[in-house]
Amino acid sequence: MHETRAEAPSPQLLERIRRQRRHTLELLTVCAVGLVPWTILLAFTLPSGYTVRQWRTTWVGFDVLLLLAMAATALLGWRRHRGVVVAAVSTGALLVCDAWFDVSLALGTPDVWWSVALAVCVELPLAGFLIHRVLGMLKLAQWPSAPQERVR
Repeated sequence: MHETRAEAPSPQLLERIRRQRRHTLELLTVCAVGLVPWTILLAFTLPSGYTVRQWRTTWVGFDVLLLLAMAATALLGWRRHRGVVVAAVSTGALLVCDAWFDVSLALGTPDVWWSVALAVCVELPLAGFLIHRVLGMLKLAQWPSAPQERVR
């Protein structure tokens, strides 16, 4: 039997990956820190009630986005394409958002119990299942490693 060995990545490639990773993490850190005062500002300035336009367009549009994410996850999964990881994480995140908005916007109405039931019995378990499956796939992935050097 022939054993195929992957070539070790070049030092230049490892350095470029390290730099890109550092820049991405710096950007995310700045965004997370900047989101703190913004969230506090919103907590104090947003009205507790608000009349909106395009309510139907907003919710139908969100559900179309969720449908596309689910369909992409299914299609990529059937094709055994590694892009299924991104699609599944996106679908899981959209399901959590859907549960949050359904429940929080129904608070104080008779529909809240229907929203809670859907969140607890459908949306959150499916999101958890998808994230759990992605984490299982990531454990199987083979990642290039730097020889005797920790990539930062």
